[in-house]
Amino acid sequence: MKSIAKIFLVSALGGAITLGIYKTFLEEPQVERIIQQTEQPSFVRTSLTPLAEGGFTEAAEKSVNSVVHVRTAVESQYQPSSPLEFFFGRPQGSQPRLQLGSGSGVIVSKEGYIVTNNHVVENAQEVKVTLNNNKEYDAKVIGADPTTDIALLKVDAEDLPFLTFSNSDNVRLGEWVLAVGNPFNLTSTVTAGIVSAKSRNIGVINDRAAIESFIQTDAAVNPGNSGGALVNTRGELIGINSAISTHTGSFEGYSFAIPSNIVRKVVEDLLEFGTVQRAFIGVNISDITPRIASELDLEVSNGVYVGGVTENGAAENAGIQTGDVIMAIDGQRVTKSSELQEIIGRKRPGDQVKIDLDRNGKRMDYSVTLRNVNGTTRVIKKEDIQFITKLGGSFRPLNKTEKTRLGITYGVKVTEVKSGIMAELNIPNNFIITHINRQPIRDVEDINSSVNGLQKEDPVVIQGFLPNGRGKYYAFGY
Repeated sequence: MKSIAKIFLVSALGGAITLGIYKTFLEEPQVERIIQQTEQPSFVRTSLTPLAEGGFTEAAEKSVNSVVHVRTAVESQYQPSSPLEFFFGRPQGSQPRLQLGSGSGVIVSKEGYIVTNNHVVENAQEVKVTLNNNKEYDAKVIGADPTTDIALLKVDAEDLPFLTFSNSDNVRLGEWVLAVGNPFNLTSTVTAGIVSAKSRNIGVINDRAAIESFIQTDAAVNPGNSGGALVNTRGELIGINSAISTHTGSFEGYSFAIPSNIVRKVVEDLLEFGTVQRAFIGVNISDITPRIASELDLEVSNGVYVGGVTENGAAENAGIQTGDVIMAIDGQRVTKSSELQEIIGRKRPGDQVKIDLDRNGKRMDYSVTLRNVNGTTRVIKKEDIQFITKLGGSFRPLNKTEKTRLGITYGVKVTEVKSGIMAELNIPNNFIITHINRQPIRDVEDINSSVNGLQKEDPVVIQGFLPNGRGKYYAFGY
């Protein structure tokens, strides 16, 4: 009997040790956005030896007065509680439930403009901000950009303390930084750390056109810090805290911030145009690993590999080819895809960039004129993108070969179906649009103008040709 008990105890102990080793060393950490959760933490007293860094005090005092507490109310999706509700919907007279969330924000102008994360205020019916002096304001969402996870708020106030943008390109590894925010609803919290890495792509932004080039730090960041400030020891804004790497949902050593140069560009676009001006170079890219360099017999071991170029895109028209390795943009060296995406992400359609590349061991340079998602150099305003956004795709004008093959003189090609109406109607890639509501579509801009004056639920008819040349039309309500 005793031997059986011993065997049982040894087996249990072995299982516990195995589980502990797995949890500690083998289990992959999850990357999580750091919006406030409702559960309250337990608190443990700790001690910390003060750091001999004179700039911390001034930077902290300046920052806490420019960082706000953001609270949101989001209508939760209706969940039927019985079969009757499943078939007949929400009972008449019942009220939708609101989920409360919170995060942080950074005042970037004395007129009351506040930067936060898009995921903090996404789908919010109500947004309120509280300043460090406990004054509370209703906030309006001026605009948001899911591809960078940045949103811009506005409160009706003047002469507010604000942080100035610093050039995040100048941030150095090992540099001391402060993270300022409202973790666990603990307002005006400051933590310190160093810059651990730059240009991190961690796959946390769920958007096909996402720009991820995070500043990684070891400053403690927790739920509620989303949208808060990452500042240098001069109290200048170098990033917006956005995510952490964690097994538990709380800080475990690394946090990630959106660089201030990206944030500033998004803010300027939202204020000037109402929407973010995304520039595209028209290439499919990947990092160069030792395996890729060996398999492709590349002459260089770093840079960004061009795996493909968009047909009639900016890069192809400039002369860039599949198999090229991009080494620098405008003289700024790039060693990984995230660095290239960050540089291009700070540009606008119509901007020209100089691309230095390696082609089979030969150094070459090209001048590329960047384009928008529709393949033109035109700056797009918010009111211009409404219908194209609903369609959910990318477009470009037809070339001469395509016109000749179909025997037509105009048309726009669908280069990619992403989402929206076209995905719902199963409109295929490479469909050619010739008319919308009988109006000729000669260029991408004609798509928007074709529905001018239509009211909600008015019919829309898209006519054109399938990739096999067969005529086809699609009809739906506007």
